[in-house]
Amino acid sequence: MKIVIIAVGKTSTGYVACGVEEFLKRANRYVSTELLVIPDVKSSKALSEDAQKQQEGRSIIAALQPGDIVTLLDERGKELTSREFSSMIERRMVQGIKRLVFVIGGPYGFSNEVYERADASAKFTTQPLPTYERDIYSPIRRIIGSLNRDSLPPVPSESICK
Repeated sequence: MKIVIIAVGKTSTGYVACGVEEFLKRANRYVSTELLVIPDVKSSKALSEDAQKQQEGRSIIAALQPGDIVTLLDERGKELTSREFSSMIERRMVQGIKRLVFVIGGPYGFSNEVYERADASAKFTTQPLPTYERDIYSPIRRIIGSLNRDSLPPVPSESICK
């Protein structure tokens, strides 16, 4: 299985970019993980919110492949605890799907076409944000560990972000 994270707009905040880089480095030790950044819409100030969502939506849909299982990270989604989110990833891993895709939308959310294409949506607004180690690759470690405990690399304690 491969985890793909599609995000609209690239962060310019150094510590966030560093955290994303660290997450990808760690997650790739357990499962192939990719971040795909959809560029911000050019001249967005001249567009209505709906027009911007439509343009972003077309780019998101174009990045998807047939058979992708798509979860929107969205304020309109089902509220999940960290454990529920972790369990959802674990269930998808054992189903044998090819790509599990998480989509982070732009400032105005998603177009109707993206909502229609999604298999699920989740939100984290009323709880602490998930920690990548605990919620994203802990289920991966558990599944791999149940198959072969010797195949688990240690979770690094050092950070690449200085």
